[in-house]
Amino acid sequence: MGDKVSLWQQIKEDVMCVFERDPAARNVFEIVTTYPGVQAIQWHRLSHWFWIHNLKWVARFTSTVSRWLTGIEIHPAVKIGRRFFIDHGMGVVIGETAEIGDDCTLYHGVTLGGTSWKEGKRHPTLANNVVVGAGAKVLGPICLHDGARIGSNAVVVKDVIAGDTVIGVPGRVVKSSLSEDKKQQHKLAQAVGFDAYGTSSETLDPVASAIHGLIEHIHALDKRVESMAETIETLGGQVDQVDMPGLKKCELAENGSDNKVD
Repeated sequence: MGDKVSLWQQIKEDVMCVFERDPAARNVFEIVTTYPGVQAIQWHRLSHWFWIHNLKWVARFTSTVSRWLTGIEIHPAVKIGRRFFIDHGMGVVIGETAEIGDDCTLYHGVTLGGTSWKEGKRHPTLANNVVVGAGAKVLGPICLHDGARIGSNAVVVKDVIAGDTVIGVPGRVVKSSLSEDKKQQHKLAQAVGFDAYGTSSETLDPVASAIHGLIEHIHALDKRVESMAETIETLGGQVDQVDMPGLKKCELAENGSDNKVD
C-alpha cells in the first residue's frame, strides 16, 4: 500500500487518474457525475472510514447504497490504495479481505473472491500497478505481484509473479519472448502483449508454444535418423524406407494464434 494521505486527497487522485487510463474522459465534472467506477470508489472511501471507526452497520448500509447506484459491490473492509480505477464497472465484486495496492485497474465483471467459508484471509491481494481484464476471476488468498496482468475471462487461483501476464481457464502465463530458432514467429513474439478485453489474435498461446516445441524436436530427431541411415548405408548396411507423413510447421505457426481466449 502507498503512503497514508487524507480522504480528500485519495478521492481527488481517484478522479484525476482516469485521464491517464481512459481516453474517453473529457473533464472532471463528467468523470464525477457519469463514471460509476469512480463513484463506487468514492462511496467505498466513505464506507471504509465508517468501518475502521467501528460503525459497521453504517458502513455496510453505505456500501449497499453504492451497489444499488453503481452495480459495483465492494465490501467496506477492503483496503484500497491510491489512484484505483474501475473502468465501466458493472458486475465488479470485491470481497471482504481483499487488498488492493496503488495504481491498480479493474474492468467490468471482475471478481476478487474467496474459495473458503472460513474466517480470516480468504480473498486476493493485488500489489501495485496490477490490471485485471474484463470478466476475470481472481480467487482465494493469493497475491498478484507488481505489474501483473490478468486477461479477459481468466480464472486465477495461484500467485502471479511481478510482470507476468495470465490468460485462460485455468490461468496460465503467456510467454513474451521466443527462442532464436523461431524466426518465422518473430513478428508474432514482438506483438505479444496485454489486452484487458481479451487476448488479441496475435497473442501467443502457451499450448501452441508447446506444440511448436514438440514439432521442432520431432524435426530435429528426423534429421538425425536420416543422417544415421545414410551412414549405415555407406558402411554397407540396409535401412528399410518407410513413408512418413509430413509436418507443416509453417502452417501451424500461422494458425497457432487461433488458440486464444476471448
